[in-house]
Amino acid sequence: MLRMSHGVVLCALTLLVIGVVMVNSAGLSVPPDPALVQSGALTEAQFAKLEAAYRPISFEQVFLGRTSILAALSRAHRPWREVDEEELARVAGSAMHGGIVAVARPRPVGRFDPASVAAWAARGRPVLVLDGVSNPHNLGAIARSAAFLGVERVILSAHPAQAMPSDAAYRVAEGGLDLLELLRADDLPAALAALGRHFRVVATALSRDARPLADVPRDRPVAIVLGNEERGLGRATLEACAMVARIPGSGLVQSLNVAATAAIAIHHFAQPR
Repeated sequence: MLRMSHGVVLCALTLLVIGVVMVNSAGLSVPPDPALVQSGALTEAQFAKLEAAYRPISFEQVFLGRTSILAALSRAHRPWREVDEEELARVAGSAMHGGIVAVARPRPVGRFDPASVAAWAARGRPVLVLDGVSNPHNLGAIARSAAFLGVERVILSAHPAQAMPSDAAYRVAEGGLDLLELLRADDLPAALAALGRHFRVVATALSRDARPLADVPRDRPVAIVLGNEERGLGRATLEACAMVARIPGSGLVQSLNVAATAAIAIHHFAQPR
């Protein structure tokens, strides 16, 4: 929650379950407790993956209700304070805190650098481009799906409606935003042109010339471009894309929510070619 000028209070629900307190400004974390393996809550492989993914960095305070990870916080030399439910809700600014509230510095959003595109393409994974996705819950849901499906970075346009990371987005992302590299492109058409030298840049839209996802050539990694929930993608963005694709449906409902569209498209293009 953006409730303090010097920091962010984030609500971690899933993280409470797996025993990780994580508020990232490039990856803030408290390591998972080995006792979770002994209790059967995590397999050794799951524990190893969590331990490798989350590295400790500085944060300001952690507020906890009734949780089982106080010992892990103490071993990691992280400051914590146990409070009752009323106080925890006051600090969080919401009752939807899941039992843990952490105060951390806001995570910076980087700048898109065309020089990095070739190295991204060598990884073979899709890249997401968001141009005017305005609802922070949609941003969070997209980030959650992207991280789950192996996307490594998301490019955010300078569209005035584009949602940026916020308390609501982080809460919905359930840790997904912490695992993605977020980059800002001030000139999106130019950024798409740079991506197009190594990626197939595919817009998602309901236009008549849109082709089914299955028709998109898979000769190179795909950059998936998603637009505003109400107005879609602007003309300049569409003209900068190599092609326009759609998700075939029954026709009973006109379209999908942008977060659902993102999840389906990522899953499709993340499959081996």
